[in-house]
Amino acid sequence: MKILMVCLGNICRSPLAEGMMRHLVKQENLNWEIASAGTGNWHIGKAPDHRSITAAKALGYDISQQRAQQFNQLMFSRFDLILVMDRNNLTAVKQLAKTAEEREKVKLFLDDDEVTDPYWDNHLFQPVCKQIEDRCKEIIKQLS
Repeated sequence: MKILMVCLGNICRSPLAEGMMRHLVKQENLNWEIASAGTGNWHIGKAPDHRSITAAKALGYDISQQRAQQFNQLMFSRFDLILVMDRNNLTAVKQLAKTAEEREKVKLFLDDDEVTDPYWDNHLFQPVCKQIEDRCKEIIKQLS
């Protein structure tokens, strides 16, 4: 299983999901590949936002070595499942799909809801981090 997590800048939500999912998958001895990307190009090569790093660390996850990358069309062939944090990014990713099969790989991370972008509110990082952790655990149960 190869899963890609996607948000806008790849510094807040999707790196949290990548790091947590990677850690949890390893604990379960699953041979899955986990990565993340952003639809925007502002943060390519940069570490996750320091507030995401801190929130993840409080729950026992180290995401500090991850680096942002931009989503591109080639990722459709590389990943089995593309989980997007909100509807705007869902639309952006689906617009890059060339086939119905590629569009089918793209889903909201929370099924029918959005993960709030905590970037503009420091107080959102901890609850968003916990929400992502809980959902990662659900996804592992669903897919393994």
